[in-house]
Amino acid sequence: MSETRPDRQKQSLILLLLALAALVVIIAGMRAITPILVPFLLSVFIAVACHSPMAWLTQRKVPPAFAVLIVITGLVIAFFLTALFVGSSLSDFSRSLPQYQNRLHGLTLTLMNTMQKLGMDTSSLNLENIINPAAAMHLVQTLLGGLGQVLSNTFLILLTVVFILLESSSFAAKLHAMAGDTEKSMARFRRFIIGVNHYIAIKSLVSLLTAIIVTLALMIIGVDYPVLWGFLAFLLNFIPNIGSIIAAVPAILLALIQLGMGAAGATALVYLLVNFIIGNFIEPRLLGRGIGLSTLVVFLSLIFWGWLLGPVGMLLSVPLTMSLKIALEDNEQSRWLAIWLGESPRG
Repeated sequence: MSETRPDRQKQSLILLLLALAALVVIIAGMRAITPILVPFLLSVFIAVACHSPMAWLTQRKVPPAFAVLIVITGLVIAFFLTALFVGSSLSDFSRSLPQYQNRLHGLTLTLMNTMQKLGMDTSSLNLENIINPAAAMHLVQTLLGGLGQVLSNTFLILLTVVFILLESSSFAAKLHAMAGDTEKSMARFRRFIIGVNHYIAIKSLVSLLTAIIVTLALMIIGVDYPVLWGFLAFLLNFIPNIGSIIAAVPAILLALIQLGMGAAGATALVYLLVNFIIGNFIEPRLLGRGIGLSTLVVFLSLIFWGWLLGPVGMLLSVPLTMSLKIALEDNEQSRWLAIWLGESPRG
């Protein structure tokens, strides 16, 4: 006897509830192992970004082990230069942070006195809570502290990248040995590598250009620690939508404290022009037809992955969501979710 329509609907509802329950368990598990998961995910995406230079070297008859050594040497040099140029500025800024907080508090009091002289009642506004200098500078400290935590795992991350790159040559053979549609698995794997590689390569070039312009402009204006703010602009440019805004906050605050309103306005104008020109003209041209995700999904993924994995999750929100979309596309039952995650279909 065939199943009735209510029975099929009941089974579908039970399967949906089981899937949601499993999703909650998975998310809770990921949340619990965040200290292990974050370095691993960062290592995976660094290894994916290193796939292109690895392939370029192996195509020129360089032995795989020697190619890995060359790529890892380049990464070590990059980390060393980052620590060399940013580390001293980071330490000096951390030591000067209480002084900057006091100056910002003084500027807040000056603003309140000016408003009172103009006949405005500031008692009802409670400006000391609205404009909280401690909270504003604490944002800077939190951002830089998160950066320090990532850099503290450098050895573990690099070691994991080495093993992933050494194993990468056997991925194709392992996929071939797995049961199922081998060609489909290889196509999915290649699409993932190409998509993430393209995004990370373009985003890295754009972020580097942003960092160079910001650093030079802040040097000309005279803001302290221009290399630190340039590096922060490079790093946070990987966070979609709000990363460039967050990167501008500490530099503008420091320009205001150190040099006054004119320098703060000039600093804000630099960030505005750089992000407008690069974000609206250069980056879209280089990325071509885009990353294949809707703007709303990009923003929501930023919130979700940031909540789940912290600052590194925000940096990797787009690659992680792209990976999820690719996985959903290859299953008939979940393809509709991939369509919702994607951009609007063009007619």
